[in-house]
Amino acid sequence: MTLAIQQPEYEERLAALAEHLLEHRLTGAVLFDPYYVLYYAGFAFAPTERPIAFVLTADGKGGMLVPRLEREHAQANASVEHVADYPEYPSETHPMESLRGLLEEMGVTGPFGADQDGYPWVLGYRGPTLTELTGTTPEKITAFVEDQMAVKSVAEIELIRESSKWGNLAHVLLQRYTRPGLTESEVSRRASTEASLAMLDAIGPLYRAQSFFFDGAGAGYRGQIGRNAAIPHALANNIVFQAGDVLVTGATAPVWGYLSELERTMVIGPPTPEQQRLFDHMVALQNVAFEAIKPGARCSDVDRAVRAYYDKHDLWDYWKHHVGHCIGLRYHEGPFLDIGDDTEIKPGMVFTVDEFARKQREHHRVAAPPVRMEEVRPQHAFPLESHLLRNSLRSSVVRVGDQLQPLQFEFLK
Repeated sequence: MTLAIQQPEYEERLAALAEHLLEHRLTGAVLFDPYYVLYYAGFAFAPTERPIAFVLTADGKGGMLVPRLEREHAQANASVEHVADYPEYPSETHPMESLRGLLEEMGVTGPFGADQDGYPWVLGYRGPTLTELTGTTPEKITAFVEDQMAVKSVAEIELIRESSKWGNLAHVLLQRYTRPGLTESEVSRRASTEASLAMLDAIGPLYRAQSFFFDGAGAGYRGQIGRNAAIPHALANNIVFQAGDVLVTGATAPVWGYLSELERTMVIGPPTPEQQRLFDHMVALQNVAFEAIKPGARCSDVDRAVRAYYDKHDLWDYWKHHVGHCIGLRYHEGPFLDIGDDTEIKPGMVFTVDEFARKQREHHRVAAPPVRMEEVRPQHAFPLESHLLRNSLRSSVVRVGDQLQPLQFEFLK
């Protein structure tokens, strides 16, 4: 038994890309983005200043260019016929010269596609563009790749579901250990470590993270505590919890590269009437989004429906971002639930719904579990929950299940 994406699926992905190349009369393609390489070749690596490239010919043959230190890694794991390597970067001969040799060897000598015109200048890297290297400006094929990645297979969705299970466990432990006087760092580390160990006990022989950022389940606050809770995408600051704090969480677990996203709003102690009012609006906004997400609709339709609620209830002072995004190998993927994205919603797409009502002093936000677009209706990878903490450290959980209902505050005596 394995959780990993199987070889036939990689072959299907490669065949679809090769067909696209033939339709556009391209001799091949070069991909540098590490997530694209993972998607097509199954090769997970940490990108550095040393260039790594995936090459596909129009007849479906794959190759990799890697630095010498990655040779055995690529030979053992990349779903390609040929692995070429170069000594080092910058070295006496630039690594891009080795890429030119690989392209010639694989017959990619005429018009070709690429995700970008050369390896990106990151972490100190400098080098020629593909145009400078080959004399041919590559045709950008990024849109095709993104469209292909947006519609998930059954196997991909199962990996996202598995991710959501362990992210949810990390979140439960995060809630359990949060108390006034402790810091977000110690609570996050304890919850994440315990959840990861439990996951490894359960599925250890089947598990691989294949992530640049995480090696197991994780949950934390990212600094969104107290007044900082109103700052989207803040960073952890080792903040000390205090009674009355509004808390915003984030949890996930990489499973063979695939991610879920669980975010919740919690309060240490009873909410104020204003917090309750905005919380109710937040849940209503989320329900509006879920009702609008359906096959055949446009992503922009979802954002427009939510914006209409903002108009009706005069909430624009609390608006800060669009409704949501897709998720998969990356924690943010397109298409986006945004008024400017007219992409058709299709079965197999997995969205997060990040609805919100942000007030600088009293912050309220609920982010939904990933939603898979079925033929008939959305399914949720795990129940939507509202977690609230009392100073006594006991918690109440309102479980909603598959059918979204308004979340209610409940307190334990």
